[in-house]
Amino acid sequence: MYSYNYLFDFTKKIFVKMGCSDEHASMASKVFLAAELRGLASHGMIRIKDYFQLWEARRINTSPDIRIVHESPSTAVVDGDGAIGMIAATRAMEIAIEKAEKSGTGWVSVRGSNHYGIAGYYAMMALEHDMIGMSMTNANPLVAPTFSVSRLLGTNPIAVAIPADKQPPFVADFATTPIARGKLAVAEKNGEKTLLGYVQDKNGNPSDEPSILKEGGSMLTLGGDYAHGSHKGYCLSTIVDIFSAVLSGANFGPFVPPSVAYLPVLEEKVGEGTGHFFGAMRIDAFQPAAEFKRKMDEWITTFRNAESAPGNPAVKIPGDIEREKEEQISKEGISIIPNIARDLKEIAYKLQIDFEIK
Repeated sequence: MYSYNYLFDFTKKIFVKMGCSDEHASMASKVFLAAELRGLASHGMIRIKDYFQLWEARRINTSPDIRIVHESPSTAVVDGDGAIGMIAATRAMEIAIEKAEKSGTGWVSVRGSNHYGIAGYYAMMALEHDMIGMSMTNANPLVAPTFSVSRLLGTNPIAVAIPADKQPPFVADFATTPIARGKLAVAEKNGEKTLLGYVQDKNGNPSDEPSILKEGGSMLTLGGDYAHGSHKGYCLSTIVDIFSAVLSGANFGPFVPPSVAYLPVLEEKVGEGTGHFFGAMRIDAFQPAAEFKRKMDEWITTFRNAESAPGNPAVKIPGDIEREKEEQISKEGISIIPNIARDLKEIAYKLQIDFEIK
């Protein structure tokens, strides 16, 4: 097991060695480690290798000029200048919060960015300001629309964080596919199969191979197939793509640059980099914050008290599982899959950083 501080310091050193400022290296490291603490290893240390290889391929900018290129009192478009996604996204959410403080709500769309980690991290930034936070991003195209074998969409997650009073906050954070790409990568590292309904081969046949994407296969939208509502997952994914990319001037759909170095960048572009979308809503722009948070406690308690079906656990509120994981992992330490630890050791060697395999 690794401590949070050990992995945070190690990750920060990697990004500093790659050319990031101390501030930016800290920003990125916080998001990677937040994923590990919340039990979302698919977006944690396993992604360090992706970014290291993108850096080797000169496909990220570690000294970006992140700036607002268009704005109104409550909206902005931010150009990430090819930044590491966590850095552009953190700054963009800060701008959304700043605008909400002045105007009641703040909405920021981002272009010229890269993969930004867990969507929930940015939505949760609003909580301490008595705001509701929203976050979404498009991603490299590995997902086929319903009835298709063409890889046109990303896993395109959506996150919403809502504060409460005595109860923990409501935090919904989910991909618009049945499984995140990172979880396929984890399954592949572990030598495991995946469930049917998650991926298909290049001909559209169901597959349980997590590595099928490397063979021309594709991921499916939430629902898996039309009979189980994949068209609704498709709708959610397209909404994210439009808000994140068409609205900001980023690349949309099949033109999103891949966040892994083994996939080539298309020569054809329709925008700049990967796109994100963020929102912050000041609760007292709608009603007194204290009153709303008391009502959220009542809402949460009502759903917690829902009767469980026989043989099932108690009903949970969005965010419960991740919060419980965070409490557990904070006490017990962070476990790293051996194959991922070996990848980190190799990167550490190349950058002349110490890393201990445990």
